[in-house]
Amino acid sequence: MDKTDAKIPTRVLPGFMELLPAEQIVLNSMFDTIRRIYEQYGFVPIDTPVIERAEVLFAKVGGETAKQVYRFTKGDNDLALRFDLTVPLARYVAEHAVELTFPFRRYHLGKVYRGESPQKGRYREFYQCDIDIIGNGSLSLMNDAEIPRVIYDVFTALNIGPFVVRLSNRKLITGLMESLGISELAVEAMRVIDKFEKVGETDTRQMLVELGIVDALIAEVFGFLAINGQTQEVIGKLKALSVDNQVFQLGIAELEEVIKLLASLGMPEDSYGIDLTIARGLDYYTGTVYETVLKDNPKIGSICSGGRFDNLAEKYTVRKLPGVGISIGLTRLFSQLKDAGLLKIGASTPTKVLIASLLRDPSVSLEIATMLRTAGIPVEIYFEEAKVKTKLVYANRLGIPFVIFVGEDEIRSGLFTVKNMGTGEQVAIAKAELSSYIGKEVHY
Repeated sequence: MDKTDAKIPTRVLPGFMELLPAEQIVLNSMFDTIRRIYEQYGFVPIDTPVIERAEVLFAKVGGETAKQVYRFTKGDNDLALRFDLTVPLARYVAEHAVELTFPFRRYHLGKVYRGESPQKGRYREFYQCDIDIIGNGSLSLMNDAEIPRVIYDVFTALNIGPFVVRLSNRKLITGLMESLGISELAVEAMRVIDKFEKVGETDTRQMLVELGIVDALIAEVFGFLAINGQTQEVIGKLKALSVDNQVFQLGIAELEEVIKLLASLGMPEDSYGIDLTIARGLDYYTGTVYETVLKDNPKIGSICSGGRFDNLAEKYTVRKLPGVGISIGLTRLFSQLKDAGLLKIGASTPTKVLIASLLRDPSVSLEIATMLRTAGIPVEIYFEEAKVKTKLVYANRLGIPFVIFVGEDEIRSGLFTVKNMGTGEQVAIAKAELSSYIGKEVHY
């Protein structure tokens, strides 16, 4: 065979997710739920370009993430694909500050790109679903407390099992490092501590040693990380440390205030807690930080994370634009939930009614379809010439719950046969009553 006739392999690149329709419908439903909850809290939609000037992104990224950014040139332009939605937000707010109303509450559902090694649950292209609240000059700590309440409402609505929002404050580790005389290592140490749950105490200790932290100071750090218990108990233990550092004490005060506000917001006590091992690996976080995990499936890891950033836009503007927000990595979450059997994958189409025309003249079928669609019922018509059995198999394979037959007998009598594909029951319904009958039976 000539090489020009050879077929190109159709494999999807590693680290990129591609779904079949039934799965995509579930993912889209999750998008819709997240969007609905976000908008209930007054967040407004924005979108930013997938491609940014590289200097914009690299101004606020370091460590391992910087190595994962897709960077390329086009002509004289140094470009990069966005690796998250927060840094582009900082650029967006700095650029449009005069036109925006503050506090600016935005949500953004979009794809981001990271060139990391693909593995189960990790992707190079993935959806993030972000919310952020940006202040002009200052931003109330009340916003830090409202974010977990939004998280609670989102995951309650998604109905994927019990979960807990774990909180901490970066000022605690920053202040602790300052009190130990190793403030210059605080950022690197927080990146290490952020991996504590994944790699364990031994590897964490080794990485801290490699940073140049001596054993005595590492013991102080591990003593801090080991503090646990109920929220007020943890606050009490932190105060008892008597760390003589202003930043550390401010971290305690902020964490205590957020916990108090969560109670005022009506968030159930078993849905949140303090976890001092949470540091967040990205450099721009400065205060409250969050991670959310499923109680029954902790191996899935964080399903939602974020925090406070007081200086995110400093590279782009002289304005002080503090913010707080979270991100749901929806692609990873969907993949992990699907593999764990926690998602119900249903029909392969949004269609609720298939009209099976038994006539060459499609006019009556078209009239019925238009009538049902006007009533808000998703409908498709099987136009191809085929046996009735073939049309029923088609409906069954896609999970279409109802089939309406349009034949000479139906037109003559004015009664149209409606077959329930789930029960096998068939009823004869007058044309004018089809919308009301289907509307009562269909749930969507």
